[in-house]
Amino acid sequence: MVVQSLDNQIKKDTEARTDKAITKKQMEQDSAIAKSDLADTTNMKAEDEKYTADLTTLCEEKSADFESRQKLRAEELVAIDKAMEIIGDQSVAGSGAKHLPQLYQKSHSSFAQLRNSVQRPAQSSAAAFLHAQGRMLKSRVLSMLAERVSADPFVKVRKMITDMIDKLQQEANDEAEHKGFCDKEMSTNQATREEKTANVAELKANIEEMTAESQKLSNEISNLNAEIAQIDSAVSKATEIRNAEKTKNTATIADAKVAIAAVEQATKVLKDFYAKAASATALVQARKGPADDVPGTFDEPFTGTGGEGGVVGMLEVILSDFQRLESETTTEETSAAKEYETFSTDSAEDRETKRKSAYHKGNAKSKVEHNIHLAVKELKLTQKDLDAALEYFEKLKPSCVDAGISYEDRVAQRENEIQSLKEALKILEGEE
Repeated sequence: MVVQSLDNQIKKDTEARTDKAITKKQMEQDSAIAKSDLADTTNMKAEDEKYTADLTTLCEEKSADFESRQKLRAEELVAIDKAMEIIGDQSVAGSGAKHLPQLYQKSHSSFAQLRNSVQRPAQSSAAAFLHAQGRMLKSRVLSMLAERVSADPFVKVRKMITDMIDKLQQEANDEAEHKGFCDKEMSTNQATREEKTANVAELKANIEEMTAESQKLSNEISNLNAEIAQIDSAVSKATEIRNAEKTKNTATIADAKVAIAAVEQATKVLKDFYAKAASATALVQARKGPADDVPGTFDEPFTGTGGEGGVVGMLEVILSDFQRLESETTTEETSAAKEYETFSTDSAEDRETKRKSAYHKGNAKSKVEHNIHLAVKELKLTQKDLDAALEYFEKLKPSCVDAGISYEDRVAQRENEIQSLKEALKILEGEE
C-alpha cells in the first residue's frame, strides 16, 4: 500500500509538472501576444492623439481665420463708405475738376453719381425689390441692404450689391468645405462610436458569462473536494475498523488453535489413561474371580468418569467448538479482507477520478480567469476609445450639428439671397 501510494504520488506530481509546464508555455505565449498588442495599441493611441491635436488646432485656426475675415470685411465696408463720403465731398470733387481735367473726364459719370443726392428710379425699384425679398425670405441681409440702397449713391449701391454677392458666394464655398469636413468626421465618429459601443456591450456580456462559468467551476471544484474528503474519511474509518477486526480475528484464530491443540492433547492423555486403566482392571477381575467379599461395584473393568459421555465426551464437544470457531473466524477474516480490498480499490479509483476532474476544472478555471483578465483590460481600452470618440463628438457638435436650421435650408436661403441680389443688380443695370 505504501509503494502504491508513492507510485500514485509520483504519477500525480508528474502530471502536475506537465500541466504546469503547458500552462507556463501558454502564459508565455499570451504574455508575448499581450506585449505586442500593448505596443500596437500604444502606437495607435499616440497617432490618434496627434491626429486629434492637429485636427483641433486646424479647426481653431479656421474658426479664428473666419472670424478675422468677417471682421475685416465689416471694417472694409466701413472704410469704403468713409472713402466714398470723402471723395463725394464738394471740395474734393471741385479740386479734381480744377486740377485734374483728364481724370475728371474719365470719371465724370462716377463723380456725377456721387454728387447726385436724388435717387434714380432704378435705385428705388431695387430698394423696393430687396425690401420685398427680405420680408419674403426673412433675410436680415436683404433688409439691411435695402436700407443702404435707398440711402447710398447709385455707384456705391452697385458695388455694395456686387460685394455682397461675392461675400455670400464665398460664405457658401466656405460652408460647403466645412460641411464636407463635418460629414466626413461625423460619419467616421459615428461609426467609431457604434463600433466601440457594440464592443463594450459584447465584452461586458462575455465577462459576465465567463464570471458565471468561473463561479460554476469553483462550485464544482468545491463539491469534488468535499466528496474526496468524504472518501478519505470513509476509507480511514474502514481501515480503522478493518485493522481492529483483523487484530481480533487473528487473536481469536490463534487462541482457537492453541485451545484445539491443548484439548486434543488432553483428550489423548485421558483416552490413553482410561484405556490402560480398563485393561488393568479387566485382568484383575479375570484373575480373582467372583468372591463373596468383593464389592458389587468392581464386577466390571474400571473406566472412571471420563468414559463415553464423560470428561472425554465433553472435551470432544469443546474441541469441535474450537475447530468450528477457527473455521468460521478464518472464513470471516478472508471475506472481510476481500471486501476491504475491494472497497479500498473502488474508493481509490473514485478518488483519483474526482481528483483528476477537480484538477482539470482548476485548469479550466485558471484559463477562464485569465480570459476574464484579458477581457477586462480590453474593455478598459475600448471604453477609453469610446469616451474619446464621445468627447470628440461633443467638440464637433457646435460647428457640425444643425441648430434650428439645416444645412440645406441655409444653402437654399443663401441661394435665394444671391438670386435676389442679382435681380436687384439687373434692375440697376437696366437703369444704366
